[in-house]
Amino acid sequence: VDLVESGGGSVQSGGSLRLSCVASGFTYRTYCVGFFRQALDKEREGLAVIDSNGRISYADSVKGRFTISHVVANHTLFLQMNDLKPDETAMYYCAAEPVGKVRLADGYCTASVAGNLEVWGLGTLVTVSS
Repeated sequence: VDLVESGGGSVQSGGSLRLSCVASGFTYRTYCVGFFRQALDKEREGLAVIDSNGRISYADSVKGRFTISHVVANHTLFLQMNDLKPDETAMYYCAAEPVGKVRLADGYCTASVAGNLEVWGLGTLVTVSS
């Protein structure tokens, strides 16, 4: 499995970016996929996830500003990020994990697990200036 992120860059405070993540070799029918970020000297922070049933979960810190979506046929995941703030400067990662139906039904796939999913990409840097 290979995840490749793109779309990072430098924006001013209040700006927007759209991250993309293309998955190859990830052919599972039930899964949890999403994004997390990690700033220098900080812990991983789960941002948003979507599962194979289309259920979505966001971290409180990004609700109303970030939108996760995916195009299953193209194995592509997106994260639209609006109203970015300087303290959101970080490496942003795509992550994915196959998850059984029962575990999904139990509510496993939430934003809080994004940083602990099995497979990660190499990340893309987002820099927000004030």
